[in-house]
Amino acid sequence: MLEKEEAFLLERVLRVLEYDKMKQQLKAHIASSLGRKKAEELQPLTDLETVKKEQKRTYEGTKVLRLKGQAPLGGIHDIQPQIKRASIGGMLNAEELRDVADTIYGGRRLRTFIQNMVEEEVSLPLLDELTSAIIPLTEVEKSIKQCIDEHSEVLDSASDSLRNIRQNIRSHESSVRSKLDQIIRSSSNQKKLSDTIVTIRNDRYVIPVKQEYRGAFGGIVHDQSASGATLFIEPQSVVSINNLLREARVKERQEIERILMELSGLINEQGEELLSNIEVLAELDFLFAKAYYAKEIKGTQPSLNEDGRLEFLKARHPLLSEEEVVPIDVELGGSFSSLIITGPNTGGKTVTLKTVGLLSLMAQSGLFLPVEEGSEASVFSQVFADIGDEQSIEQNLSTFSSHMTNIVNILKHVDHKSLVLFDEIGAGTDPTEGAALAVSILDYVYSTGAKLVATTHYSELKGYAYNRKGVMNASVEFNVETLSPTYRLLIGVPGRSNAFAISRRLGLDESIIAAAENEVTADSRQVEQMITSLDERRKAAEMEREEAETHRREAEKLHEELEHKLAEVEEKRSGILKEAEDKAEKEVKKARKEAESIISDLRRLQKEGLSVKEHELISAKKRMDKAAPELTPKTKQIKKQAMKKEALHPGDEVKVLSFGQKGQIIKQVNETEFQVQLGIMKMNVKKEDMEKVKGETAKSQPKPIASVSSAGQAVKPELDLRGERFDEAMRKVEKYLDEAVLAGYNQVHIIHGKGTGALRKGVKDLLKKHPSVSGTRDGGMNEGGLGNTVVDLK
Repeated sequence: MLEKEEAFLLERVLRVLEYDKMKQQLKAHIASSLGRKKAEELQPLTDLETVKKEQKRTYEGTKVLRLKGQAPLGGIHDIQPQIKRASIGGMLNAEELRDVADTIYGGRRLRTFIQNMVEEEVSLPLLDELTSAIIPLTEVEKSIKQCIDEHSEVLDSASDSLRNIRQNIRSHESSVRSKLDQIIRSSSNQKKLSDTIVTIRNDRYVIPVKQEYRGAFGGIVHDQSASGATLFIEPQSVVSINNLLREARVKERQEIERILMELSGLINEQGEELLSNIEVLAELDFLFAKAYYAKEIKGTQPSLNEDGRLEFLKARHPLLSEEEVVPIDVELGGSFSSLIITGPNTGGKTVTLKTVGLLSLMAQSGLFLPVEEGSEASVFSQVFADIGDEQSIEQNLSTFSSHMTNIVNILKHVDHKSLVLFDEIGAGTDPTEGAALAVSILDYVYSTGAKLVATTHYSELKGYAYNRKGVMNASVEFNVETLSPTYRLLIGVPGRSNAFAISRRLGLDESIIAAAENEVTADSRQVEQMITSLDERRKAAEMEREEAETHRREAEKLHEELEHKLAEVEEKRSGILKEAEDKAEKEVKKARKEAESIISDLRRLQKEGLSVKEHELISAKKRMDKAAPELTPKTKQIKKQAMKKEALHPGDEVKVLSFGQKGQIIKQVNETEFQVQLGIMKMNVKKEDMEKVKGETAKSQPKPIASVSSAGQAVKPELDLRGERFDEAMRKVEKYLDEAVLAGYNQVHIIHGKGTGALRKGVKDLLKKHPSVSGTRDGGMNEGGLGNTVVDLK
C-alpha cells in the first residue's frame, strides 16, 4: 500500500512539475526508437553515485559534440522483433535483414568513432567502456549485404541458382515481348487492337484486343476493360513461353525464400550478441540525446551532493523561451533549509517554485541544467509538490480540500532527505485559519529536516522567517511605477503588500485609501514598515554596489592607461639601450678581425695536429683582451643594468660581446665570471661581457654543449626533422652536415622519427652518398631507436 502511495505521489509530482513535457523536448533529439524507449522510461534517480555516473556520461557526450560536432548514429534500428522471430525459426524478409546489417554497421562505426577519439588522447572513459562492449559481427553484416542491396532487393549474386533462374526469366521475358511486339506492329492487326502496347495481367504478358476480334488471336482472356469493349488476351503463340516464365518465377521465389531462411538462421545463431549490441546502442542513442538537449538549453553540469544543498545561478525554466524567462538565483540547504516566497499574484512565484523542482529532477536524471557554471544540485530521496488548482469535481472536493488531501499524503512520507514544494499554502479557506494552518505545516516540515520552498500571499507569514532559525524570506519584485512584476527573486526580503500603492497609481480617491489604511492593524502596519525599510535598504545597497562597480571600471581603465604609459617608457628605455648597444657594436667590430685571426690560428694549429701550449693560450688571451673595446662608463652601466635583470645559468646560450660570437655557458667560476665554450675553446668571460641569446632558456637537465660553425652560429649535436616536408628535410640535412664538420663534431644525431618510414629512408640514402660521413647506425634504446640515426663524421 505504501509503495502504491509513493508511486502515486511521484507520478503526481512529475505531472505538476511538467517533467513529461521536458522529456518531450529531450525525445526530439533521439535518433532511433531504441533511444526513444530509454527516454520514455527516464525517471529521477536517488543514489548519488549513480546520478554522478549519469552526469559524467552526459558530460562525455557533450565533449564529443564540442570536439566533433556530432556523433554518427545513423542507420541504427530496433531489430529486437526480428531477432525474436528468427529465434523461433521464422523467416525475415529482405528489408528486415537489411535493417539488421545496417544496425551492425552503425554500431561498429560508432565504436570506431569513439575509439579513434580515445586514441587521440580525448578522455572518454565511460563512452569507451560502453562502445567497447559492441561486438562487430562483421561476417553477419557481410553475408547479408552480399545477398541484399541497399534497396532491400535480393541480388542475383546471392546464389548461383538464383543467377541462373533470373537469366532464364530475362530470356523468356525477351522472347514473349518479341513475339507480342511482332503481333502489335503487324499492319493487319492494327485495327483489331484497342492500343498498340504490351501489358501484364495476372503476371502474364497480354495485348489489348477489341471485343469483336476476340477469336482472331486464340489464346486466353485474362481481363477486360470496365466498358467490356477491350479484352486483355494472351495469344496462343506465347502461352507456352509464358508458362515457362511463370515456372521460372516460382523457382525464383523458392530460391529467394531459401536464401532468406539461411540468413535468418544466421541471425538466430548470433541472437544473444545482437541483443547485447542493441542494449548498448540504446544507451548510446539516449546518452547523445541528453548531450544534444544540453546544447539546446545551453545547459551546464552541476556539482552534486546528498546534503540537501542546492544553488542555482541564473536558472531558467527549460520550457520557457530565453526571450520570456528572467534568470533567477536560488539557494537552499546552506544557512537556511526553508525558503518562504511572498509577493503579488502573477509575479513569478509559481514559476520559481517549478524551476527549483524541475531542475532538481533533471539533475537527478543525469541531465545538464539551464544554469550558469558553478551551480550545485542535491540528490533527494523524494521530491514532493503541491502546486496549482487541482479541484476534483468527481470527488466533489473544494480547492482547499484537494490541496489538503495532497498535503496530508506528503506529510506521511516526508523525511530529512526530501524536497517539499508548496504553492500558496493554506489558500482557499478563511485567511486567519489558513495562515495559522500554513505556519503549523511549515513548522512540521522544518522539524523533519526536509528542505522546503513555499509561496504565499498571507501577510502573517512575512514575519515567519524572523522568528525561526534556518528559515529565510524571499520575494518576487514588483515595479509600482509600471504596475508590473520584474520576476526577479530577492532572497532575504519578504514581499510588500502593494495594494495601497497600486490604488494610488490608478487614481483611487485618497480619502478611501486613508480609511483603508486605518482599518489595517498596528501589527500589520509595523510589518509593512519593516518590509518597506528592508526594501529601501536593499535598493540603497544595490545603488552602492552599482557605484562601486563604476569605480571599479574607472580603476581598471586607469590601470590600463598606466600600463600603456609604462609600456611607452619601457619602449623609450629599450631605444636608449639599443643606441648604447649600437655604439658598443661599432667598437666591437673594430676588434672582431683581430679576434677572428686569433681563433683561426688556434684552429689551424689544432688541425695540423699541433698541441697548443699554455703560454700560447695566455698570449692569445692577452691579444684578445687588448682587442676588446673599452666601453664608455655610461654604456657599461647600461649593460650591467641589463644583465642584472636577466640571470645567467650553465647551459644558457650567450653572445660574447667583445668577440661578437655565440657560445654556451659551461659553469660559473665565481660571482662575476663564467666558463664559456666558444667553438673548440673554453675560456672565462666576465658576466658584463655576455648577453643572453633571446629564445634560449636554462635547462634543468644537462645537454651536450653546442659548437659553432665558421659563421659564428651555434651548431647543436643533433638535428630534429620531425614534422618537416621531405624536400625541406633533405636540404636541412645537407646544410647541417656541412656546419657540423666545420664546428669540429665527430658524431651527430639526425632525428627523423618513425612515421611512414619515407623520411628515414631519405636520410639514410643521403648519408650514404655524403663525402663527410664515415658511417651511420640506428639509435640505441636510450637514443630514440629507429627514430634516430647516429652519424660519424670524417
